[in-house]
Amino acid sequence: MHKLLKFAAWTAALTLHCGQVSAQTTKAVEDISASLKSIDHYNTASFQVADIKRVVAKAVARDIKHKQQSWQKQLNSFNKLNLAQISLSNDTVSLGSQANRLTRQLKGLSSYGQQVFQLRLADSAMLDAWQKGELPLIAFAPRGEDTQWLHVEAFDEDGQLHLLDATQMPQRPVLIIELDKQVVHKEGIAVMRKVFTQSFSEVQSISETNTWDSVGAQSAISTSVINHIRLNDDKEPWVSGAAEIYAIVNGVSPSRDAPVLDIVDLPYLDHDGQTYSPNQILIHWERYRWQAADVLLMEHDDNTNYQELAVAFLEVVTQAMKLIPNPNVQGYAIIPQLTNELVKAMPSNWFSNDDDYVDVFYTLFENRRYSNLMGASNNAKMTLSPLTIEPR
Repeated sequence: MHKLLKFAAWTAALTLHCGQVSAQTTKAVEDISASLKSIDHYNTASFQVADIKRVVAKAVARDIKHKQQSWQKQLNSFNKLNLAQISLSNDTVSLGSQANRLTRQLKGLSSYGQQVFQLRLADSAMLDAWQKGELPLIAFAPRGEDTQWLHVEAFDEDGQLHLLDATQMPQRPVLIIELDKQVVHKEGIAVMRKVFTQSFSEVQSISETNTWDSVGAQSAISTSVINHIRLNDDKEPWVSGAAEIYAIVNGVSPSRDAPVLDIVDLPYLDHDGQTYSPNQILIHWERYRWQAADVLLMEHDDNTNYQELAVAFLEVVTQAMKLIPNPNVQGYAIIPQLTNELVKAMPSNWFSNDDDYVDVFYTLFENRRYSNLMGASNNAKMTLSPLTIEPR
């Protein structure tokens, strides 16, 4: 009888403890979900994206103790894990889906599509310590301009906050909640190209595909190709990972007094101090008057709304063009004026850890080779050569 009473008391205590743990877990999940719902939708997009990452990071951190072994097995060769492909609790999966939809809307992408959040091991050297049992922290890139960051917030498995030095790689293993730049970059480029194409529908072939269809089958295509390119400073702190660079080619339409912008993705250009040899077409010369164009190098960051960015680019150069009374009098000298208006507009109007200006190459001409040409800001060096594509 005594043993039965003792067992009953133990069972009651266990039930009470489990109930308390369950209640604590439920409350934690509810708090995290409430945090996502309470994000200020009238705030700037850059603040909203950082706030969303914070909520997701805290939720994922609570899963790490029970899910880490499967995560280690699922790490790809780049030490990355897309949130849609890893084992997570049901509550975190639901939260991740909500965060995905909201972030896509903020970035001007389709609301429904591939999960845009991923986990990345901050440094490959951390994997050994993690596999030996040291639990990683879950971090995220903070708000504001990255050059002003002092600390990076990170959560442990209990949801406790840790502050990491923004300028020094941590010693403890750290997994970073971030946007999957390959997914976002690809979709964002497509959105911007669509905006440029719609705006300049009278200008032949804004997209490379249309250019080939409409021009390539009829006559030779004159282009300039990137033989080599190198960045001196990709402007990325450790928490932000590899850069994602793209180029805006700026010139004037050959058929009317209007600016023409083209966007060229440079996805391979992800680390500074390394020379890349892509042999990639950068400029299609049939799009530009005076056989001259400028090239502006930009870097993707998390907070850009691609739809708004493309429209802003167009508005700046279009308004600048209207202020020039007779473009043909100045000729190609007006192109740097348009480009300078883009560069001047960036810091004050659009950017707070949004897409960063990297460098600019002024007044490039058709049928010329440029060897080890430095950009105006000395952040990029490029070798360009002419390439004529003959019709079939």
